[in-house]
Amino acid sequence: MNAETNKIEAADATTPTPKKAGKGRRRALMMAVPALILVGAGYYWATGGRYITTDNAYIHQPMISVSADQSGRVIEVDIDENQIVQAGDVLFRIDPVPYEIALDQAEASLSAARLQVAQLRASHATAAAQLEAAQGILNVQERELERQQQLTDRGVGTAAQLDQTTVAERSARNNVNVAQRQLEAAAAALSGNPETETDDMPSVRAALASRDAAQRNLAHTEVVAPSSGTVSQIESLNVGQFLGAGTQAATLVNSSDTWIQANFKETQLDGIEIGQEVEVEIDAYPDLKLHGTVESFNSATGSQFSLIPAQNATGNWVKVVQRLAVRIKLDDAPDGLLRDGMSAHVSVDTGASRLDEML
Repeated sequence: MNAETNKIEAADATTPTPKKAGKGRRRALMMAVPALILVGAGYYWATGGRYITTDNAYIHQPMISVSADQSGRVIEVDIDENQIVQAGDVLFRIDPVPYEIALDQAEASLSAARLQVAQLRASHATAAAQLEAAQGILNVQERELERQQQLTDRGVGTAAQLDQTTVAERSARNNVNVAQRQLEAAAAALSGNPETETDDMPSVRAALASRDAAQRNLAHTEVVAPSSGTVSQIESLNVGQFLGAGTQAATLVNSSDTWIQANFKETQLDGIEIGQEVEVEIDAYPDLKLHGTVESFNSATGSQFSLIPAQNATGNWVKVVQRLAVRIKLDDAPDGLLRDGMSAHVSVDTGASRLDEML
């Protein structure tokens, strides 16, 4: 009996208890879980880095300030707030009466300039005729002087007759010189070339320019849309209001040209290059997925374009991560759906993960 009892006790001593086996499994599990977490985190880190994302992104569209080129009182407003217009549509009109009067004055000045040129041409023709007549008289007087000189040499003519003929010849020659100067002055008044066309004369060209300017000013009393888009902030413009030249009257948003401005941290820019594909999500339309490409990088960070740039050369300087605007061209922007200033989330596909870069 004692021998059998001792065998049973020895067998019981060598068999592990259920409590000790449970502790071993828990220890192995406690070591395996952190290991798996480390392996998973390492795999996630190694395979990540391909997509660079930011929520600091916004839709942008050209915003055009609409203003009148000419001062005047508004007599008509042809559009409503948030109305869609096409390029060339009339937005509002300025009182054209003062500009019509100015155009009439310019037309009258042009007619006067052309009439003056016609008078100068007549003066030139008169001067040419006077020169021709004076030259003819001089020719007669030269021949008369020659005959009188021959008669005096033969003793037939008297000295008094010779002197009289000489004075007449010199007077005729002086008249030719005067007529020649008058002709030159008349030609100078016609820009030195009497054959020049009337509208090519400087005085007429100046009058034409004034007439064209008056026509332009009159035409600009109708303010038209410079491009297609949506007109906003027009409700402050009313009939009877005096509007100064250059004063903003409305804003035109051109929705046909849409892009994304994504403000990436400077620490994210290393992997971003022009031409990379981008996926865009719009906060206002969660189910809408847009695609585009990186088009360009801004020339400076946003802080440098602020009204008062930061002065970092101070004793209390604190380093702040800067952001650089990246312009993203949309490939499939829906018409009439996006609005300037909407928030977006962009994800740039760099094409390579950290593992690819290590390999």
